[in-house]
Amino acid sequence: MSNLFQPYTLRSLTIPNRAWMAPMCQYSAAADGPLQGVPTDWHLAHLGARAVGGAGLILVEATAVSPEGRISPADVGLWNDQQRDAFKRITGFLEAQGAVPAIQIAHAGRKASTAAPWDGGKQLPAEKGGWTTVAPSPLPFADGDRAPHELTTEEIKGVVADFAKSAELALAAGFKVVEVHGAHGYLIGEFLSPHSNQRDDEYGGSYENRTRFALEVVDAVRAVWPEELPVFFRISATDWLTENPEDPREGWTGDDTARFAKDLLAHGVDLLDVSTGGNASKAVIPAGPNYQVPFAAKVREETDLPVGAVGLITDARQAEEILTAGQADAVLLGRELLRDPYWVNSAAVELGDEPRRPAQYARAH
Repeated sequence: MSNLFQPYTLRSLTIPNRAWMAPMCQYSAAADGPLQGVPTDWHLAHLGARAVGGAGLILVEATAVSPEGRISPADVGLWNDQQRDAFKRITGFLEAQGAVPAIQIAHAGRKASTAAPWDGGKQLPAEKGGWTTVAPSPLPFADGDRAPHELTTEEIKGVVADFAKSAELALAAGFKVVEVHGAHGYLIGEFLSPHSNQRDDEYGGSYENRTRFALEVVDAVRAVWPEELPVFFRISATDWLTENPEDPREGWTGDDTARFAKDLLAHGVDLLDVSTGGNASKAVIPAGPNYQVPFAAKVREETDLPVGAVGLITDARQAEEILTAGQADAVLLGRELLRDPYWVNSAAVELGDEPRRPAQYARAH
């Protein structure tokens, strides 16, 4: 058996393989009204197809812990019972196909209140459904954006509580893994980076202060999540500022990530989902095959925290080589699974393993 199709166990949960679906927003929930933030038949079909296609773990897209935490008005959320109940149908189907249902809970911070990508992705004014965004500091993300509201310490505690409630709802909805979204310039990542966090209180300044909010969220989630089930954390391992010698702006770095991974492990996180970028609108990102893998490999080499690698992983043998080289414990596929829901089963055939096809498709073997 290839490394890609070896089962992987975290705490008491065994994931059938190491080819996982990365969280990808669909911008397909109702923007307002009684169904605001509720996943739809689109989400069932979209996620279910990848489970049928063999993915070992399905990470549901960034799911907002509060209405103001949505990236767009059409994002899914998990702050009420109606959303919880709608997700139950999805988690039940994913498990029935042999996949582990997982969810990423998130707050978009200063990058909230935007149009869907196909509508331009720009920040929305109030008359078009937008709202006031929040952040560690009143610094807009992009030119032309409104300055966000700087969170007070009391408001920060409220956001921590929102994450805990969302995790409780996720458990009740049938999810087996919860991932805290600390990447891509959303709220937690904004606190981590000196590029976006210019506070002078206990949540800003030093490394210890800038990581405080993230660790408080992790602690709150871990407190309501069963001991026997894993918690993931997604991080942008670099802002691509200090790694770029032509850009002297201070930002979060790969060294910061390796240091922070040790803190996350001590606070009960079981796997670091390693992405990059998203916090500096004008950062130059050298995207290409495996361009983020070295950051995952650094964490795996320097800490005891398992890691997932993501980013332009498109080929079965490429994924297998990442695992064989010890650069990651699993790979997460995003755009490639948008292109081909059955990529994982095709990879199994290519690597000489047994694909996981439902009985209804047996005649295709």
